[in-house]
Amino acid sequence: MTFGQFLSILKARWWAMLAVLVLTVGTALGVSLLLPKKYTASASVVVDFKPDPLSASLYAGMPPTALMATQVDIIGSDRVALKVVKNLKLTENPEVRSQWLEATNGEGSLEQWLASNFQRQLDVKPSRESSVITVAYSAPDPRFAAGLANAFVQAYVETVLELRVDPARQYNNFFDTRAKEAREALERAQAKLSEYQKENGLIATDERFDVENQRLNELSSQLVALQALASETRSRSAQASGESGTQIQEVINNPLVSGLKADLSRAEAKLHELNARLGVNHPAVIEAKASTESLRNRIEQESRRVAGGVGLNANVSSRRLADVQAAYNAQRSTVLKMKAVRDEASVLVRDAENAQRAFEAINQRLNQTSLESQTQQSNVNILSAAAPPSQPSSPKILLNTALAVFLGSLLAVGSALMMELTDRRVRSSRDVVDTLGLPLIGVLPGATKKLRGKKSKAAIAQQQDQEQRVISGRRLMSLKFGTRSPA
Repeated sequence: MTFGQFLSILKARWWAMLAVLVLTVGTALGVSLLLPKKYTASASVVVDFKPDPLSASLYAGMPPTALMATQVDIIGSDRVALKVVKNLKLTENPEVRSQWLEATNGEGSLEQWLASNFQRQLDVKPSRESSVITVAYSAPDPRFAAGLANAFVQAYVETVLELRVDPARQYNNFFDTRAKEAREALERAQAKLSEYQKENGLIATDERFDVENQRLNELSSQLVALQALASETRSRSAQASGESGTQIQEVINNPLVSGLKADLSRAEAKLHELNARLGVNHPAVIEAKASTESLRNRIEQESRRVAGGVGLNANVSSRRLADVQAAYNAQRSTVLKMKAVRDEASVLVRDAENAQRAFEAINQRLNQTSLESQTQQSNVNILSAAAPPSQPSSPKILLNTALAVFLGSLLAVGSALMMELTDRRVRSSRDVVDTLGLPLIGVLPGATKKLRGKKSKAAIAQQQDQEQRVISGRRLMSLKFGTRSPA
């Protein structure tokens, strides 16, 4: 179908299109006028998502879109609707009760029935670019619509405050009990630590352990030194008791022995001289030999005495070593015992410190929840209150009429096309060519009244004959293709 054919169809079926359009628009306009008027009142609230110091973790980790969706769900919840019913005291109204009995025959709850009806007429829209939420309510009475919108906003603010305060009160009771238990545990730990310190003579600074540990270090140093000294004296004592006892350092360095050795050297030199000069049997030589032998005996006696002193020193060193070893062992046992006592005391101290930290943490959380349970401030504030609207929000006559015109036009065009499909007719010469598939020889112009007045009877007769031929051709065409020719 070409656009020209489409226009010819619309031109031919204009009366049907006009009827459909008028019927559609008239129906829409009549329905809009007959529908009851509804008034929509709107109130708005602003939600502050910046948490205060008392509830810093309330909205932590949640994106703003999720927060706004949560607030919208809260406004439309049953809890808010039931609070509206409770605040307005609608259950005490006899007329409302009679309507409920008529609608439900007394089944269910009056509060729930009212809340459900209110929720149907409630519309909550969050803002896309801000934290403002619009609460709209529709009702036949403008004042009732404004009152319900304001009631929903007020109930929402109270509900948000309750959602913050009620859990805080529960947490406050919980942490109060835990704080008492933590205090008792701390007191038990501190009492146990004090009793243990008292039994073992421990003080807070515990300087005694440091003194005993220092004494143990000193004894350890003395023990090492005495062990070296005892080893050396034992070695010298063994050397002194042997054949080379006169060759030890103590004997060699002894001044008396050195002096006797010097006298012996002089006596031997004198004996050698007298022996060479006087002979062996001379009394002076014999006296010199006796004097030399006496010096040798004195040197041997003195060397043995000095060597015996070395052995005595070894015995003294061994006894001192044994005494210091015993003192070291006793001091070591004392220090180990004190260390075990300190370790056990450290465990008790750590238990007391852990109990102290637990008590402080619980007490801090208790103070926080106590403040949260007493707060009267909400993060939701009323931005604007609803006022009774002066114009109804529905029905919208102009919008309905415009939609009716648009839909009526579509229905009118569709009706014209459907009528054309059920009753197909030739609207132009192009239809004849397309239908018969034959070339067009000529088209006779339509006769006007002015032209008819000037024509003769012969011309009129000739024209009627030609029209009759055209009509006959159209009838043949209709018989061939099943179409209907116009009269």
